[in-house]
Amino acid sequence: MLLAFVLLLVILVSTAMGYMEIPFPGVIKTIAAKISGDDSLLRDLKGAVPYVIWEVRLPRVLTAAAVGAGLSVSGVVFQGILLNPLADPYTLGISAGAAFGASIALILNLSFLGLYTVPFFAFLGALGTLGVVIFLSSFEGEMSSNSLILSGIIVAAILSAGISFLKYVADEQVSVIIFWLMGSFASKTWPEVLLALTCVLAGFLVALYFARDLNIISLGDRAADSLGVSSSRVRMSLLVAASFMTAVCVSVSGIIGFVGLIVPHLLRFLAGADNRKLLPASALAGAILLLSADTITRAILPREIPIGVLTALIGGPFFCYIFRKRGTRGIHA
Repeated sequence: MLLAFVLLLVILVSTAMGYMEIPFPGVIKTIAAKISGDDSLLRDLKGAVPYVIWEVRLPRVLTAAAVGAGLSVSGVVFQGILLNPLADPYTLGISAGAAFGASIALILNLSFLGLYTVPFFAFLGALGTLGVVIFLSSFEGEMSSNSLILSGIIVAAILSAGISFLKYVADEQVSVIIFWLMGSFASKTWPEVLLALTCVLAGFLVALYFARDLNIISLGDRAADSLGVSSSRVRMSLLVAASFMTAVCVSVSGIIGFVGLIVPHLLRFLAGADNRKLLPASALAGAILLLSADTITRAILPREIPIGVLTALIGGPFFCYIFRKRGTRGIHA
């Protein structure tokens, strides 16, 4: 409940902050007027204020919150499935697949689906990557966490080379591709908000449904099978759900790394290792973290920088810390 209250407060504060100073009550009045349809609530506000709040800032704010929640939940699922604290949505190459698909749409200047063209190709790239990774890591119907990670690294390396080639031949479109790859929530619209919220909510509900089974899988496949849990079926269902969320998040915002790595680790200190509590807590905390980071880049820094750059600057050292900590444990084990 505390995290939900903090998220609501951060959404309202972030909507009020920006180049145009908007009083906090103005944000509440505008949202209330749009939801209720009572335009009399807007009488005291200047003409451009409701437009800025409803059409410019709120779509960006809600998209950032949805993407933060989706990436965090995906991180919890991947770390639970792979039993690896360094696993996150990018370990399996899903982001590289989405980036490759989006880059193809951008370089070919495709627009047959309008606003959804780039997200559609990013989604196809992510799903195609997931299929290849699963194929490479499956032997006689069985998958291991190590083979999944290795397959993800191999496929991501190949796709990264493909993206570099696309940038080399992109010519005039290269700046668009580079900016998209760095991650940004600028110019988001309500259709993108609905896309992100709907898909993240669907993936989150699937993950929450299998939360108890995910706890049991952490004891090992043999223990899970003895307790009546089909580890292969649960692992595949969660893998598809988490990859789906990651693909949608990357398709609407570009590559934003390390959120799925940082948030689950921080929340385990507060919510414990029980995935039934960790999943909703990570969703709320991820939304708060990414929304706060985006607000800092948009409204506080003298010049806006891509959100993916900021998360990489924060998450990179955190990744090194976890890596060293895990290595120390391995030595003393």
